[in-house]
Amino acid sequence: MQIVEVLTKQDKKDFINFPKRLYRNDPCWVCQLDSGVESVFDPEKNHSFGHGEATRWVLKDENGNIIGRIAAFIDRIRSAANSQPTGGIGFFEVIEDRKAAYTLFDTARDWLKARGMEAMDGPVNFGENDTNWGLLVEGFVQQGFGMPYNKKYYRAFFEEYGFKNYFEQYSYHREVRGADGSITKFPERIMKIAEWLSKRPGYSFRHFEIRKKEKYVKDIVEIYNSTWSVFKEDFTPLDPLILNESLESAKAILDEELVWFAYFNDQPIAFFVLFPDLNQILKFFDGKLNLLNIIRFFYCKITHKMTRARALVGGVHPSYQNSGVESAIFLHIYQAFEKKPWFKELELSWVGDYNPRMIAIYEALGAKKAKTHITYRYIIKDRIPFVRYKDEMAEKHRFKQDHSKQD
Repeated sequence: MQIVEVLTKQDKKDFINFPKRLYRNDPCWVCQLDSGVESVFDPEKNHSFGHGEATRWVLKDENGNIIGRIAAFIDRIRSAANSQPTGGIGFFEVIEDRKAAYTLFDTARDWLKARGMEAMDGPVNFGENDTNWGLLVEGFVQQGFGMPYNKKYYRAFFEEYGFKNYFEQYSYHREVRGADGSITKFPERIMKIAEWLSKRPGYSFRHFEIRKKEKYVKDIVEIYNSTWSVFKEDFTPLDPLILNESLESAKAILDEELVWFAYFNDQPIAFFVLFPDLNQILKFFDGKLNLLNIIRFFYCKITHKMTRARALVGGVHPSYQNSGVESAIFLHIYQAFEKKPWFKELELSWVGDYNPRMIAIYEALGAKKAKTHITYRYIIKDRIPFVRYKDEMAEKHRFKQDHSKQD
């Protein structure tokens, strides 16, 4: 076997094309856009290079055939938030051969170790965690856009190599309409809470408008930063410039009435973002965004081939959590679905096993857990103990509370 760092134009083609051969006969797999994969490794397009680095490799057999690939990255902001310097691996694909898999893991581990990393997480993304994050272990169906799909045998490779379950990510699904096309109502309790809150003085609800993008970007940033800075130890403030770019690139599929905001006395307190599932169109493209596929895309969009919506991100200001504002936002989303008969399914993904509050909300909506992904951690430096994410967070919170009492 020969490991080759991806440097040349041919190497990049090999990296892109290998999964297309590996999953050729798997009807559940959806090929990512070639340009989307390449953009992850382009310093001019991926802002993570501003505080990190990445490289990637392909693995060849004795005949020169590609039999695997992997990437390794260091995000210095995420690394610094951990108890030890921690890098990541991703874009892992390999034939059903343990030696090949371990060769790829060894290569990524050695690269990270040489740069001072003492642990590695995987499979993860070199960028935001709403895309290409975690290993699918349950729910081997066609994934929503951004959600990873992989071979079932990968789990054994990760766990037998020494990766441990750092945290689990759950995707919840809920029917929007039944077989007869009639809309499936949310549970009565949710509807009553939502209607009660919607009528209370001071509360108002608005959906996104592209012509007022700057205002809504500002509102998302304000809510997100106030929400997640409290919850996440490895919190990185949301950059409005990057958010603007993301919304601009998603403008072709964005549905304004599926992005909702809650306000109290005109101050933003909550938001929830749903996108139509682009994978329902991309599955026909084989990764290519050429002129023919662009025409096909707009035809599929106009004829409503995207029948599933995926919840990407949301947040509620800490002062308004447990107030019922989430229920009120979902009521407005429900009312939007009433006007859009082509939507059949809602995917709520993903929520970590360390976030029981959000899990409870999804279950209260009548959604069922449909998929599980796992983010693994491998300890490179032997003397460092492995600690699961939620236990690590609990310990940090206890440490803060103890010191605040002493102060």
